[in-house]
Amino acid sequence: MKTKALIAVPVATVWTNQDSARKLDSPAISNPVEITKWLDSLTHETRIALCDENRIQSQGLFGQEVLVLEEVNGWSRVIIPDQASNKDERGYPGWVPSKQLSLNESPQSENYAIVKSSFTNLFNEVNELQLELSFQTILPVLKELDVMIEVATPMGTGLLRKSDVIISPSRVNDQKGSGKDIVKSAEAFLDLPYLWGGMTSYGYDCSGFSYTMCKSQGYLIPRDAGDQAEKGKNVPLGELKPGDLLFFASEKGKGDIRHVGIYHGEGKMIHSPNTGKTIEVIPLKGTYYEKELCVARRYWEEAEELP
Repeated sequence: MKTKALIAVPVATVWTNQDSARKLDSPAISNPVEITKWLDSLTHETRIALCDENRIQSQGLFGQEVLVLEEVNGWSRVIIPDQASNKDERGYPGWVPSKQLSLNESPQSENYAIVKSSFTNLFNEVNELQLELSFQTILPVLKELDVMIEVATPMGTGLLRKSDVIISPSRVNDQKGSGKDIVKSAEAFLDLPYLWGGMTSYGYDCSGFSYTMCKSQGYLIPRDAGDQAEKGKNVPLGELKPGDLLFFASEKGKGDIRHVGIYHGEGKMIHSPNTGKTIEVIPLKGTYYEKELCVARRYWEEAEELP
């Protein structure tokens, strides 16, 4: 079995195995999904267990295309093609409840609506609220109206506010931004609680944060920190500019990559630290991050490099 499908809920959490979700995770594996209810119900300990017990891999957004490899007891083993990973050359692997998928391919379109606000509402054709969608949700454009955009969704035709989206001829923003634009995007999420595996405005992990902020400015990069550190343009640590990605490793920078942040400028970084903390801007000097900083990568392009 190998077929394409679309994520049919605002946020589909990608689990390590089909039995990784606990009873307390039921709001996250339902359809309709109840992400806020789920997150509000988690304690510090049950949040940490998402990582320590290797339960969650990543997340996908409404309308995102996945490759379904097999289905077992109501769960689908999927690949997310636009989240590059060394775990599978086709994209990021994991398991999603089959009820959160729609067995359709994303229609080709001349233009795509990319959500630029932290959240926006999706309305149906009679202006009834259907769903709350996250930053960087991407849907094919059917028609541009006065103040709304008509889009194709896994649920049929929907409407988005024109002021909450950008229009691009490709599924990644074609108006490539600068490093400072990456930082500006990141600042919109200050104080958002960390979520292991998080890829949405409901919570990011460290690499989900850097991935999404780069993507918002037109740069599609690998999903995980270790993979991100292998690509991009190497930047000497003495030549950092805002928007560069900073990578941190165990054993005072000599071990495995275990964290990524975005250089904010003037010796500071903006990052999603770990469970129990929120997205913050901190100075590096005098911190254990300073001791673990091992490499920097630049994915954004200087204005003169852009075509």
